[in-house]
Amino acid sequence: MRIELQSTADGSPTLFLPDIDEHYHSVKGALSESQHVYIDLCWKEWVVGNVGKEIKVFEVGFGTGLNAALTAINAVDNKVPTIYYSIELHPIDHAISEELEKAFTKELAKELYLVNRAEWNKEVEINPYFTLIKIQGDFLKMEFPRGLNAIYFDAFAPEKQPEMWNPEVIQRLYDNIVSGGILTTYCAKGQIRRMLAGIGFVPERLSGPPGGKREVLRCRKK
Repeated sequence: MRIELQSTADGSPTLFLPDIDEHYHSVKGALSESQHVYIDLCWKEWVVGNVGKEIKVFEVGFGTGLNAALTAINAVDNKVPTIYYSIELHPIDHAISEELEKAFTKELAKELYLVNRAEWNKEVEINPYFTLIKIQGDFLKMEFPRGLNAIYFDAFAPEKQPEMWNPEVIQRLYDNIVSGGILTTYCAKGQIRRMLAGIGFVPERLSGPPGGKREVLRCRKK
């Protein structure tokens, strides 16, 4: 599948797949989207309410590694032990990740390098507070980690990958997240919100990142 490197409105890069006309991140700002939707509204939200506790994160779609790298930085900066699982069927190659790294600050580029070069299907300590388990495989067929505290649902859009937004699969995620656990996603469409609510999550529509999407979703397990 063809893949192109493109710049987004906040100056950070993303990847574009011409064959399916889909970007890995918002064209209005890759970095701002990841920071707002997954770090600020999910990881930090759980950490603030559970001071001193380890957090177990599951990311749906490892992609460029940006969400993982940002989480790794926040984990060590805030001294929060973080176990991070992520699934990806088609990992990007190192040549592409090297091009991505050039567009970020030195600190973020370093973390991107570490998470993208980490061995797949193996537990890897990225820093003293961040352990990464990258799973190369099919999200629809995998056995989900148990006892999750936070889920970054960062799959491609429902109209591009409807199978990833299947209620039966989301139900399995719900079954493996703890009571009070948080799921965030950039997709705030009514059909997705209603599906999540029907499964048992309590969704709330929140403002999107500055200059980006008007609304995003944060959901909690009852």
